[in-house]
Amino acid sequence: MKTQLAALHKGSRICAIPEPVPGRKPVLALLMRLLWAGVLVLPAFEAGAGVVFTNLHSFTGTNDGANPYAGLAQGSDGNLYGTASSGGSNNLGTLFKISANGELSLLYSFNGTNGAAPHAALVKGTNGSFYGTTYGGGASNLGTIFQFTIDGTLTTLYSFIGTNNPYQGANPGAALVQASDGSFYGTAGYGGWTNASYYGPGVNGQGYGSVFQLISNGTVAFPAVFGNTNGAYPAGGLLLGRDGSFYGTTTWGGKGITRVFPGYGTVFKMTPDGTLTNIYLFTGAGDGGFIYAGLAQGRDGYLYGAAFSGGSAYGTLFKVSTNGSYISLHTFSYSDSGSPYGGLTEGSDGNFYGTTYGAYAGYGSVFSVTPSGAFTNLFFFNSTNGANPVGVLVQGADGNFYGTTSAGGANGLGTVFRLSVPLPPVIKALTLTNGTVTLSWSAVAGQTYQAQYSDDLTTTNWSFLTKPAVANSGVMTATDSDGITSTVQRFYRVVLE
Repeated sequence: MKTQLAALHKGSRICAIPEPVPGRKPVLALLMRLLWAGVLVLPAFEAGAGVVFTNLHSFTGTNDGANPYAGLAQGSDGNLYGTASSGGSNNLGTLFKISANGELSLLYSFNGTNGAAPHAALVKGTNGSFYGTTYGGGASNLGTIFQFTIDGTLTTLYSFIGTNNPYQGANPGAALVQASDGSFYGTAGYGGWTNASYYGPGVNGQGYGSVFQLISNGTVAFPAVFGNTNGAYPAGGLLLGRDGSFYGTTTWGGKGITRVFPGYGTVFKMTPDGTLTNIYLFTGAGDGGFIYAGLAQGRDGYLYGAAFSGGSAYGTLFKVSTNGSYISLHTFSYSDSGSPYGGLTEGSDGNFYGTTYGAYAGYGSVFSVTPSGAFTNLFFFNSTNGANPVGVLVQGADGNFYGTTSAGGANGLGTVFRLSVPLPPVIKALTLTNGTVTLSWSAVAGQTYQAQYSDDLTTTNWSFLTKPAVANSGVMTATDSDGITSTVQRFYRVVLE
């Protein structure tokens, strides 16, 4: 059982309920802050409720798409929106939406002219539209930036053309991020100082990639270009940090073992004016190497990420401060499946969730890691239920985690899945109105919770405020209209069964 407790103090004073400290073991009691009265939040006890995996959809390659390389984005309608790198009417990739119960609808098939082979997740803009990139297609077959509205209209905003010298970038493969000024920023995996594309012509190499800014429809600037020593081939997207700067990773570059080898990857910072600084250079040893995913900023301010290899050869999890202080969180072993390709997602409990691609013909896994490095394997793929996840997980409004696999499933063409993780309930609000207490807490749809109360913490007997109930959304509530008087000290707790 997992619980969280709160207290309504004498005199029926209202308590504000803080969230628990991520990754910290529970203590007997913790006085957090004041509103009208002291806030008392008591421990969340750990025990083993089960993780529930659901395969929502197996791709067929026809009217849905195939081989999704990216994670999902949740729309305001509650549906999840995503991209498939191939399949569709032209076998050049699709846009789709899927409901929480697995009903998938094809929204758009790319035709090459307007883009092809989307590798990146969609991002919802402040105007309600989704924005994304394609790895290929467009005017020069070097990729595009597009806008997609809920009514099914796709507009190509920019085609990477690779005609300037130096080339400005090509083949974007990561999700965009929207800045406070409304513009979108992203990374292009190739192009830059040399030729335009990995597959394009040229004798001076592949190009090391760039950072681009979509200022308005059709207007794109390139504030930073990679040159190998400062990083090469960025595959992950940018993170807009709380300090207003952008943070990202490169797969290669930085520090090599020979003059020719491009290095094991970097973590970089880019200020809004385009000044790029490396804050950490990977060595390929115990710290990891070859970073394909972007970063997630935790509540503690650290930047959390994953390295595909290094450590014991199967990859690592790490956190880096914004000034470059590196801390190792986990080194993958063969039994962990290994080789994390996607990045990390901070869950509502303050811990981080991610996937492994699967080392040495493995099929991949889903895991969690705390900010202090406590690692847990949550689920292993077996090809039948999916294989080789590449995209980042997203936590839906219902508290569950959703993701994709690039292969496996009924047709071997990838899947969409849901993972229900028994996260500890977090009490969000405790209010008193006309003698009735209303208690609300975070929940995970599909998990069972019960609210309880006690007037005396010295006893182990708790009274049931509600019967055990299965959550159908990410928030649950309960009310107590009995026994609330000026002389009562009443404590509440929520139990995850």
